[in-house]
Amino acid sequence: MTKHISVLLNEALELLDVKEGGTYIDGTLGRGGHSKKILEKLGNGKLYCFDLDNQAIEESKEVLKDYKNVIYIHDNYMNMNKYVDSVDGILLDLGVSSPQFDEASRGFSYRYDGPLDMRMNSDNDLTAYTIINTYSQEELIKIFYDYGEEKFARRIAEKIVEHRKTVPIETTLQLVEVIKEALPSKILSQKGHPAKQVFQALRIAVNHELDSLSFFLDNFDQILKKDGKAVIISFHSLEDRLIKRKFKQLSSVEDDKRIFKLPEEIEKAKFALINHKAISPSEDEIKNNPRSKSAKLRGIVRLGD
Repeated sequence: MTKHISVLLNEALELLDVKEGGTYIDGTLGRGGHSKKILEKLGNGKLYCFDLDNQAIEESKEVLKDYKNVIYIHDNYMNMNKYVDSVDGILLDLGVSSPQFDEASRGFSYRYDGPLDMRMNSDNDLTAYTIINTYSQEELIKIFYDYGEEKFARRIAEKIVEHRKTVPIETTLQLVEVIKEALPSKILSQKGHPAKQVFQALRIAVNHELDSLSFFLDNFDQILKKDGKAVIISFHSLEDRLIKRKFKQLSSVEDDKRIFKLPEEIEKAKFALINHKAISPSEDEIKNNPRSKSAKLRGIVRLGD
């Protein structure tokens, strides 16, 4: 099993600024890297750990076995408000863990042959196989373009539909070959894997990742205490755009300068940005963990009610 390396670990913990005795949420437990760092600073506080992947939870229990103040929850982080009333901090790492990518049977990787699965939660019915073999051409185009920002979405979708008329596309490497058939030779000769954006798009669609993030961003403020912080690590522009827009909205107020107001009448923002510019991994981190290259870290703090 590939070891998972937590991205922007120290930077995220610095923004989160864990208070001893506080209550925190790791919304994306993964293999427990961020949680372990939180628990080292938490003392007798409480940490709620969410993950859709039961395997990740079981492996993290071993990593965190020395800590008794951890509550493990097999659910989507978007549902955290159902389990917790108020917290001092929330951390999300929206990346896929290395073991998920590198375990062929999970179907996340375009480098290893495995079933077209891509489910974070194996209890869910929707798989990448279902999407690839049953969705209409127009639905495939929308997924590839909207979630993968794939310029050749139409050509790839057309080739998939053509291919599946003869035989279903069942494995990751079969899909890779179909994608390659659809792309111009000049694209195939470029650096980077030609299937990367389609696989990203499928993973997002299978796991409803952007819907989960949007729901979280609209609701996390209900449980964050005064001076509480929400810290999010994202890995592609679609996620970062949503986070940046929502954080900007929460940390600013609409104020019509044409209307005179007394000082006490001027509405103040309830949140403030912890960092105005997204934090990216250092050159050393990227060298040691190439998968960290696209990561961006943003944080926000609640100022008052």
